[in-house]
Amino acid sequence: SVLQYKDEMRPDIKEGLIAQKMQAKINENTSVTPLDVKKYFETYKKDSLPDIGTEVEVGEIALYPKLTKAEKQRFYDKLDAIRLRVKSGEDFGFLAKTYSEDPGSAAEGGDLGFFDRGQMAKEFTAWAFKLKAGEMSPVFETDFGYHVLQVIERRGEQVHARHILVRPVTTPASLERVKLKADSIYNDIVSKKLPFFTAAATYSDNKETQYNGGMMLYADNQTARTTFIPVEKLDPSVFVVIDTMKVGNISKPVAFNNQQDGKEGYKIFLLKSKIILLI
Repeated sequence: SVLQYKDEMRPDIKEGLIAQKMQAKINENTSVTPLDVKKYFETYKKDSLPDIGTEVEVGEIALYPKLTKAEKQRFYDKLDAIRLRVKSGEDFGFLAKTYSEDPGSAAEGGDLGFFDRGQMAKEFTAWAFKLKAGEMSPVFETDFGYHVLQVIERRGEQVHARHILVRPVTTPASLERVKLKADSIYNDIVSKKLPFFTAAATYSDNKETQYNGGMMLYADNQTARTTFIPVEKLDPSVFVVIDTMKVGNISKPVAFNNQQDGKEGYKIFLLKSKIILLI
């Protein structure tokens, strides 16, 4: 029922909203508190949540902060100092447990087990298959951050390795820069200087939607590659934004914090269409 749907979505929406609260000085207009969540639901009548059977097409422009060379250097230097400690005789596994920011391997001393050439990022693979057993890489960068890699064993076309990961963290200054960029793009779109789909292709940092005009695909039906998404399948943080929008509307830049990869930034949404199916 609609009431059941409302109750089921309440914790997810609360989690999604609170996850978006970031950098209060930068994001004063979009900060979200538990009280905001309570007020959000209190504004609805019991029957006013979207009907199960409603599908929407949603476009997004995702913008991630870009660190300056000086900002990135701090994280590089941090990991390089750890690498020098290993070179000086300290235990790689202990330092990985202490400093690595890879939640999947830190507790295991950075141990990744055996893997083949197709399993890791290309930069990671290049070093893993270049080094001999016992050798350690210099600091190198992937989309996940900065790594130091040590090969434990080679077995045919597989490598057993461990690593230490340091993730560059967004700074208040980098968040401010990306917010200004998001505001500028939003203003160009609503003033008709720039079509939404062109802006997505030009500026969006979401590689999955960038070349699809920013249109989100229904994740549960990738084979059909449909852009029509049941509202109950939307990410709660997206649902909260588009739920009050009219078809054709563009949202102002909204702060987000991706719980899976820790990325922060801003998104601009387009509600392209909305249909109510007869069920």
